[in-house]
Amino acid sequence: MTAKADRPYDIVVYGATGYTGRLVAEYLADHYKSKSPTWAMAGRSADKLAEVRDLIGAPKDTPLIVANSDDPASMAALAGSARVIVTTVGPYQLYGEPLLKACVEAGTDYADLCGEPGWMREMIDKYHEAAKASGARISFSSGFDSIPFDLGVLMLQHEAKARHGSPAPRVKCRIRGMQGAASGGTVASLTETMKAVARNPSLIKILQSSFGLTPGFEGPSQPLGLVPEYEESVGKWAAPFIMATINTKNVHRTNFLLGHPYSADFKYDEMMLTSAGELGEKAAHAVGEMLKNPFGAKPPKPGEGPTPEERENGFYDVLFIGEWPDGQTIRYGVKGRYDPGYGSTSRMIAETGIALLSCQAEGAVSTPGALLGEALVKRLQDHAEITFAVEE
Repeated sequence: MTAKADRPYDIVVYGATGYTGRLVAEYLADHYKSKSPTWAMAGRSADKLAEVRDLIGAPKDTPLIVANSDDPASMAALAGSARVIVTTVGPYQLYGEPLLKACVEAGTDYADLCGEPGWMREMIDKYHEAAKASGARISFSSGFDSIPFDLGVLMLQHEAKARHGSPAPRVKCRIRGMQGAASGGTVASLTETMKAVARNPSLIKILQSSFGLTPGFEGPSQPLGLVPEYEESVGKWAAPFIMATINTKNVHRTNFLLGHPYSADFKYDEMMLTSAGELGEKAAHAVGEMLKNPFGAKPPKPGEGPTPEERENGFYDVLFIGEWPDGQTIRYGVKGRYDPGYGSTSRMIAETGIALLSCQAEGAVSTPGALLGEALVKRLQDHAEITFAVEE
């Protein structure tokens, strides 16, 4: 196994010819034009890699690596060529394990965009101890699934301890605004998750539990956020939020991996705000109905996604409310420019990869919050146009 310091590349983007992978490579080409960090593009076709390299305006000497998840030798070679692999090749339950396994074996740090909790739990059970032994730091869900939520709770709790002397035992996440479109990759991941459940009904328990990613630990009963409700603290109606299923699990895993700094009795949920009054109530119920078929009659196909204009005009605004039994509260906001799932996600995973280069955490199958914490918050604020701030 080649020592990390002697490997030719700092970061390799695997899946650079796909919709999201191209955006990650384009971000690196635009924002890191110097020779540091050194980075390369990887995918199944040399011709398509060269085409994308030219399309995004990357230097002609950008290294191109041919690798395929069906070929274990190419996965091993890929993992051994870099200090960090950033992969956008999903659905991960179909294509993810060969690369993850190779990275664990090579001690290579890894970041993905996975929002597939059944597969994630399987990988935790299979590779967590091996990652600890090899020093590989595995960062699941390094995009809009689930960085703003994972880090938002982490930062709120830092402020809670500083201001109130204790973590908030209850945190509500309320999405105040969001504009963005789904890609074909997102649809494919959800479809494969449903197929996996049909094959293995035991996954239902993992999908339903907020503690599906904390093996050996089951915390208190959680507010599920599945029924529209009036939110007194903000004076608006709240509706179910489609990403809560994965985000809540990652928030609880971060708390678990860090030794429960939020407390072992921590409660957390996520909902999307509509508006006040009767119209807000109707909108909240309409959102709940829409989530039964979130992608409509003609969902996008793999490789399809938002237009450049849609990515540019997208945004998200997330509020976290920490509450104590004595009535004390604290509010914390996370706001991002660009379409959340793609324009902002491509920046998040790229910066996660760069942050991993200087990470001192031990190897683990982990989360961005547990591995990188405030260091990643700083990178995202400095480079990715995401803000994190207490709201007075």
